[in-house]
Amino acid sequence: MLKNIVSQGWYPLLITVLASVGYLYEWPVEALIPILVIILVIGLATTAISAREKEMERASLKIRELAGYFNRRFTGDSSLSIFAIIASLFKVDDPKLWQWARACDMAQRIFNTWCDSFTSRLESDARTGRLPSHLRLYLNELWLISSHYYEFVEQFYEVAEKIELPPETSEQYNKFVTEYNAFAQDFRDSISKLRKVAKTQIEPPSIQFARELAK
Repeated sequence: MLKNIVSQGWYPLLITVLASVGYLYEWPVEALIPILVIILVIGLATTAISAREKEMERASLKIRELAGYFNRRFTGDSSLSIFAIIASLFKVDDPKLWQWARACDMAQRIFNTWCDSFTSRLESDARTGRLPSHLRLYLNELWLISSHYYEFVEQFYEVAEKIELPPETSEQYNKFVTEYNAFAQDFRDSISKLRKVAKTQIEPPSIQFARELAK
């Protein structure tokens, strides 16, 4: 509490003290008022800057959490990765489908490298305290990553609508959809809150929801 008073309430206290001393010692009002006004303006500006810095810190933490969750749950060796679900199509007896799945496997390696690099850079800047100043860049990059990822999700859905999937693949995909859409909603909500702080042009609806397969 004392810390908050010192950091945020210093200027009202200073104004009160100066006004009291000025009244006691009968300082000229025309000289005292400009000083008090200057202190008030400086105090309000300092408080506004401090509030913005705290907002940036909170926003940075949220982006860090979202990026970490996305990387952990939907990329790499996770069973909920759309690439892992696409790989299960090798169980379907369709050579043309295998060709597409192999192309996705190659794309996965590139995508995973991108996600690992992104997470590594984000964590590095978080440790050194540079993350808030780079918030807009990281927010935009996470949007790019999720947008490219969604393209693979849509491709799988379109393929799955045309063929008979193994039951375990359908179940795995629908489980993925539930968790991915929860992430997408969280990302949407975060963008709505972050737009003023990060000054991004990203619109929340641009984060699209995955479609569930009919059971």
